[in-house]
Amino acid sequence: MSPGTRRPDDVDPPGTAAEEPSRNTAPHHAPEPLGRLVATVERLRREVRAAHAAADGRALVELAKGILIGQLSCTPAAAARQLDELSRETGLSALELAADIVNQASRDHVSEVAAAFARRTGTPEPAEASTTVSVRLRTAESGVLAAADDTQAVAESLLTNALGPLGADAVAVWSAAPDGSLALAGHAGFPPGEAERWRHVPPGVSTVARLALQERRLVTLTRLQQNGPPSIGQLQRPDGGRMAVPAGTGGRIHGVLEICWPQPLAPQPPQIERQVEALAELCARTMDAPPTGDAGTTDAVLPDVTELIDLSEGLHDPAVVLTPVLDHEGRLADFRIRHASSRFVDPAGRPRGDVNGALLLEAYPMAGGESGLFDIVERVHATGEPFRAERMSLTALVDQIPLTSVADISVSRHGAAVLLIWRVEDETARLADLLQHAQRLGRIGGFEENLVTGAITWNAQLYALHGLPATAPPVRLRDLPGYAHPDDSAALDRFLRAVLRYRRPSSVNLRLRRPDGITRHIRVVAEPVLDADQRLHAVRGAYQDISAQHWTEVALAATRDQLAHTEAESAERNRLALQLQHAIMPPTPPAVEAPGLRVAVRYRPAETESLVGGDWYDTVVLPSGLVMLSVGDVAGHGIEAATGMVVLRNALRGLAVTGAGPAQLLSWLNTVTHHLAKHVTATAVCGIFDPSTRVMRWARAGHLPPVLVRGGEAEAFPLIGGLLLGALPEVAYAEREVRLEPDDTLLMYTDGLVERRDSSVQDSLGHLMNAAATGAGDLDGQLDRLLAESRSDTDDDTCVIGIQVG
Repeated sequence: MSPGTRRPDDVDPPGTAAEEPSRNTAPHHAPEPLGRLVATVERLRREVRAAHAAADGRALVELAKGILIGQLSCTPAAAARQLDELSRETGLSALELAADIVNQASRDHVSEVAAAFARRTGTPEPAEASTTVSVRLRTAESGVLAAADDTQAVAESLLTNALGPLGADAVAVWSAAPDGSLALAGHAGFPPGEAERWRHVPPGVSTVARLALQERRLVTLTRLQQNGPPSIGQLQRPDGGRMAVPAGTGGRIHGVLEICWPQPLAPQPPQIERQVEALAELCARTMDAPPTGDAGTTDAVLPDVTELIDLSEGLHDPAVVLTPVLDHEGRLADFRIRHASSRFVDPAGRPRGDVNGALLLEAYPMAGGESGLFDIVERVHATGEPFRAERMSLTALVDQIPLTSVADISVSRHGAAVLLIWRVEDETARLADLLQHAQRLGRIGGFEENLVTGAITWNAQLYALHGLPATAPPVRLRDLPGYAHPDDSAALDRFLRAVLRYRRPSSVNLRLRRPDGITRHIRVVAEPVLDADQRLHAVRGAYQDISAQHWTEVALAATRDQLAHTEAESAERNRLALQLQHAIMPPTPPAVEAPGLRVAVRYRPAETESLVGGDWYDTVVLPSGLVMLSVGDVAGHGIEAATGMVVLRNALRGLAVTGAGPAQLLSWLNTVTHHLAKHVTATAVCGIFDPSTRVMRWARAGHLPPVLVRGGEAEAFPLIGGLLLGALPEVAYAEREVRLEPDDTLLMYTDGLVERRDSSVQDSLGHLMNAAATGAGDLDGQLDRLLAESRSDTDDDTCVIGIQVG
């Protein structure tokens, strides 16, 4: 069986076709004689590839013979005969048997992949399926070893021996540089022009290979998308699938193996991915040899480490040189601290001798946390891309207590070693940094002036406050009046005398005129510095830009003046409204005389003078001898409500002279409210009492009904319809009649007597009727008691009219 032959029980290759790739077919319509030349070239290429594959197969068979010679202590001829006999007995070809012998002898990654494939397929090993996988991988390995110095030949061998049978039609081997760029080290299946175009990929360009490099894992793309990462051969295979897997050894990634399929790639089983990863490991061996020495104790001093140690000693910042430590399977386990520079500062406070030679995770176990320092070093070692970070937290264990410090971090790879530089931020630097930010946020600039030498020191913020470039000479304190507004000269003179003559700390506020024409409000604070003989030696202090504070104070002062003026106007308006209200309805009105009736009125203004309301009451003996009784409430408070109340009360009194009934009077009053009073709505109850018949006709406009007290019982008038005044231009009101008996008491009131925020109107009205029914004594006493027992909590005006029939 030849290396490239597909067996019936092979795993279905990625893609949709298992036939010979189209790259091995000659054009059908090439013109003569060019067509014959092209066909000849293609035939020769196929023959060369077949010869290479056969040579790789022979190399695998010779390797198996060498293993038999060592195990059986026989001659090469005897080993060949033994191989032939085993082939006849097992029914396997010499190539398949050779792969099985190499797997059993080596027990490496390739043999693990074949064994895992057999376990997943449920087939005992050795089996045809797993042996075929071994043949492909071992044959490819033979080709890689034979062309170890020629990555181009390695790519061709991988495609012919291992990837072609999986359905792939092209392969690219990329080498990764420390700067993040990718170079095409080898390729097969791509046109020469396409390969030349992708010879170098600069850093920062997103490609399929870079995606695998950044994620450090196998990446599978069903097909290349137009808006996805580009890659080599995309124009020839616009719908083709891709696999890209990092190629590395010993924790270092040397490059990427990228495999192309001509058609969309279906989801692959894990055994195919393991085969691809094994091929990537073979590629890594050709791109860069791993560190020599025992895998479990890779501690020998490498040639590039010595130079790196010399470099670390020449740095001004603390530096640590790290080398990888691999486990028995060649995987990265930790890093050895090869050298801590003489300027090394340990976050835990240990001397450098305690850290030198230790493992990174042993010296700093907290570095192994998620996204911690160990992950950063591991990524830099794997990819070669340097890492920089400012103010990174480093946590160290001191007597099992975690202590965190802040440091600037720099990590870079040099050959097989890693250089870690950290600058731990000490307390002095941290406080200086905090002071710098505080000065910037507070717009404060500091200065010091040596009066003996004349030297002046300014910080950068002070140059910005003055509007001067950093190269300009600083302004002496004595020359400050020349930069200030003339109106501030007197205050500046007092300030300079206090500091320079009387040697006392002092401060001054001034308007600083800058060269750019901008005037800033500045506060200058200064203190004298005396020498050992108590003579004035220097002056130091600070400038602060208080322009924002100044204009804020000006705006607040203007706002306070405006508020005071507004409060005065409001108080005057309330005073006028209260005077108007009291002039019409005094809080203690005199008794009203009417034939056949005893009328008493109580009016209680709102508890807060700013809540001047619109309640009103009125009793009028009409020319006809009838008595009009009314009570009402204009919505709102203030001067508008008070003037609206005056308009409605006077209008109702004038309309009543016409002799119309209460319903008609309220209809006319609604028209007045809607058309003549601006934006006013109100409620009202109007009654006309005939002393001769003791009949009272009444109507309501959205107001609470009157309450009748008779024989020790109280009852509200039946509620009749009636819209509040001013809502609509024309409203008709209903009217009812009630015959009163001697000693009856009728109560008319506004809602300020009964309303509560936590109770319904019906509950409050029930409380009023209970209080009225239990009352005794004269009419004035009853009204006083009702006001005293009122549970209202709305701070509204209250009107109560009591009518007692004689």
